[in-house]
Amino acid sequence: MSKFSSFDFKGQKVLIRVDFNVPLNDKLEITDDTRMRAAVPTIKKILKDGGKVILMSHFGRPKKGPEDKYSLKHLVQHLSELLGGTTVLFADDCIGEKAFLTAGMMKPGEVLLLENLRFYKEEEGGDEGFAQKLSSLGDVYVNDAFGTAHRAHASTSIIAKFFPVEKRMFGLLMEGEVNSAEKVLHQSEKPFTAIIGGAKVSDKILIIENLLKKATDIIIGGGMAYTFMKAQGGKIGNSLCEEDRLDVARMLLKKAKESGVNIHLPSDSVIADKFDANANVSSAPSNQIPDGWMGLDIGENARGQFSNVIKESKTILWNGPMGVFEMEKFQAGTKAIAVAVAHATQNGAFSLVGGGDSVAAVNQFGFADKVSYVSTGGGAMLEYFEGKTLPGIAAVSAL
Repeated sequence: MSKFSSFDFKGQKVLIRVDFNVPLNDKLEITDDTRMRAAVPTIKKILKDGGKVILMSHFGRPKKGPEDKYSLKHLVQHLSELLGGTTVLFADDCIGEKAFLTAGMMKPGEVLLLENLRFYKEEEGGDEGFAQKLSSLGDVYVNDAFGTAHRAHASTSIIAKFFPVEKRMFGLLMEGEVNSAEKVLHQSEKPFTAIIGGAKVSDKILIIENLLKKATDIIIGGGMAYTFMKAQGGKIGNSLCEEDRLDVARMLLKKAKESGVNIHLPSDSVIADKFDANANVSSAPSNQIPDGWMGLDIGENARGQFSNVIKESKTILWNGPMGVFEMEKFQAGTKAIAVAVAHATQNGAFSLVGGGDSVAAVNQFGFADKVSYVSTGGGAMLEYFEGKTLPGIAAVSAL
C-alpha cells in the first residue's frame, strides 16, 4: 500500500499543494474543472480520516501582486460542490494573519483554501523564508500537483524540507502520475510505441532522443512531421517547417536507424489552401504537397498505417495531436489515433496520454475513460520523458 493510503490523518492539519490553475471565462466561471476533480480523492481520504485540509495553489500569471481575476476565491463554490457540499473556508492571503488564525481554529473534516501563491513573487523565486511560513500552517505536507512538479518553486520543492520524512508524501493524483510514467519509461512491455505530435520539432527533440533508448516505434505527426519530410528532400508546399531544425531532424532519423527504432512519418496528408476552418481541402503524399497548400492533418493512408502499428503495441505513450483537430475538417487523424489507442488498451496494452492538446483531444472525442491513464501535467510530463529530474518529485522523495 502507498505511503499516503496507509497514513492516518486523524487530527492532522494537512497542507496540500494542488494544481487548481483552471481556465475561467469572461464571467469568471470555470470552463474545465479537470484539475480540480483530479484532486478530490486525495482531499476526501484526509477528510474521511478526520484530518483538516489546507489547500494551496497557483492560479494564472499575475504580474504585480493581487489581482481579482487571479483570485482563488472564484473556485470556492465549485470546490464545495465537488466535495459533496463540504464548506470551504477561504483565506485572502496565503501567509496572512487570517490564514494562520483560520488554520489554528479548524476542526477535523474542514477545508481551507489559501489565496493564490503567485501573489507573492517569492513563490516562483523558490524563496526559503516564504516556504517556511507556508509550512508552519500544516503538520503534514502532501504534494498532489504533478502539473507543477517541474518547477523549483517554494510550494513544490523548497517547502518539503520543513517536514520530517514521514510527514511529507505524494497525494493519490501524484502517485498515479509518477507510477504511470515510471511504467512507461522503465517497465514498458514491447512493442512500445510513442506517438509524438504537435507543431514544432524543437519542442520535442529531447523527448524523441530519450525515447530512442526505450521505444520500438515512434510515430511522428502534426506540423512537426513536415520538417522531417523536408529534411529528407520532400516538397511540403506552405506546410509548417522549422528551417533551422532540418539538420536535427536528419540526426534523429539517423540515430533511430542506428538504434533499430522504427520512425513512422505520415505517407499522406489532408492539405488546405489556407489555415482556416473554411479552407478548400484536398489530399496529397506528404512529400509532394503543391506550392500554396499546407498539410493540416494526416491522410487516410497514414491513419491506417499508424493505427496498425498502435494496435500491435503493448505500451503506448501519446503526446501531441496529428493535426489541427480544433477544426472539424482536420480532426480525422487525431480521432483515428484515439480510436486505435483505445482499441489497443482494450486488448491489454498500457496507454498513457499526456500533454495539453492530446488530453483535450481524448476528452473531446470521448476516449478519456478508454485509455489507461490521462496525465494532468503537460510540461511536467514532457520533462519527465526527456529524462529530467523533476524538483517537485525529488523534494518529496529525498530522505
